Amino acid sequence: MFRKRFVQCLGILTPAILLAGTTPALAGGKKCTPRNDGDRTEKVRQAIHGGRAKNVILFLGDGMGDSEITIARNYHVGAAGRLTMDSLPLTGAYTTYAVQEGNPDLPEYVTDSAASGTGWATGYKTSNGRISSVAGSTGVAPYTTILELAQAAGYKTGNVSTAELTDATPAVLASHINARGCQGPTNMSSCAVYKKLNGGPGSIAEQLVDHKVDVLLGGGKGRFDQIIDGGPYAGKSVVDSAIAQGYTVVTDASALATVKPGQRVLGLFNSGNMSLEWTGELAQPFPGSGPQTCVEDQRPANEPSLADMTSKALELLDRKGKSAKGFFLQVEGASIDKQDHASNPCGQIGENIAFDKAIAVGLAYAKKNPDTLVIVTADHAHTSQIIDPVPSNQTDHPGAFSVLITADGAEMTVNYGTEPPGSSQSHTGSQLRIAAQGPQAANVVGVTDQTELFHTMARALGLE
Repeated sequence: MFRKRFVQCLGILTPAILLAGTTPALAGGKKCTPRNDGDRTEKVRQAIHGGRAKNVILFLGDGMGDSEITIARNYHVGAAGRLTMDSLPLTGAYTTYAVQEGNPDLPEYVTDSAASGTGWATGYKTSNGRISSVAGSTGVAPYTTILELAQAAGYKTGNVSTAELTDATPAVLASHINARGCQGPTNMSSCAVYKKLNGGPGSIAEQLVDHKVDVLLGGGKGRFDQIIDGGPYAGKSVVDSAIAQGYTVVTDASALATVKPGQRVLGLFNSGNMSLEWTGELAQPFPGSGPQTCVEDQRPANEPSLADMTSKALELLDRKGKSAKGFFLQVEGASIDKQDHASNPCGQIGENIAFDKAIAVGLAYAKKNPDTLVIVTADHAHTSQIIDPVPSNQTDHPGAFSVLITADGAEMTVNYGTEPPGSSQSHTGSQLRIAAQGPQAANVVGVTDQTELFHTMARALGLE
């Protein structure tokens, strides 16, 4: 029943190893403890760079709290192993609270992705559900985003996600609306003042296209197929409006591979969220599910992986020459959160590992382009926890849980306990890891707030 896989603890796993999807075995299959690298003072000192960055790559794991990272690490490379995201040299923590819609002077301690994304995208707090707009406002009240500032300064821009592109995290960069659910022209019942028919900027899908972001890759084709109700493209779909505005529209991995630099691209690879990488048994009430080993490699071949989309985005955004303006790119691993909501440990872990492989692509690019600021963080904490094994006679154990067989050949019990079994699990309000390398990376060290990430990125690109 145990997987024949051993812990790699002789050093941090390299991007090449992780992209290959393998974990080297120790000689003789022996277990060990992590190597002590000794005094790291000089390594940390060498990692601190002030000044400007040519490029910024923000990797955002949705719902990827420390618990989710630890679960993925334990399962995939063992307790003493290390993921690619663990290799960034400068690490801190940041707070994630939102504000209350009815009284923005008071905190909302548990944020959603819309409010948290608004924080790092604009430098301002807002209320849950709002997309880069002012809490409590009844009209169109936008906050300017880091992507908009980068565009205005001549940088190329990209936005990549495994969710629908109209979902909260990709939406906060290039749209402004009072309710995150107003994703397409026919989803606007809560956002009348924003409707194009009423003279507003339109739904999230319309705004993303109208912003002319250079690279948009993800899911959500169903939103972009909806018909626009006002403005110059009334009666046409959002996809039609994108083509009219110079986009090359692709809908599968093979078509994405043919896109050349210089083309503005809209990639829509699923009608909804993109497919999961791994599957397995959901967590269940006592006696739980498992012991189980996850079923890997489940993504359909016509959908590109997050690593593939990241690689293509970098190819399309890259500008050669030291004097050329660079780019701002966000890459979201979205379904870590969605599978945490669903009490699906294998789905959650698989998305976390896919996200880690995308980070490896970004770090490989940064190795060749050291004037690139790379940041890895999350938007909010979530519910999954590693707990002690549940005694066979504890029939009243709360929540749902599953036992997984890890890379160590040991059993790990994962619990989901913020909501009753079968219900959508809740976000939690804990602070989160933030790690970085490159110019301005030292500003993530210590305990900061999500809004400070906006300023770190803006300073790096010379935007403030």
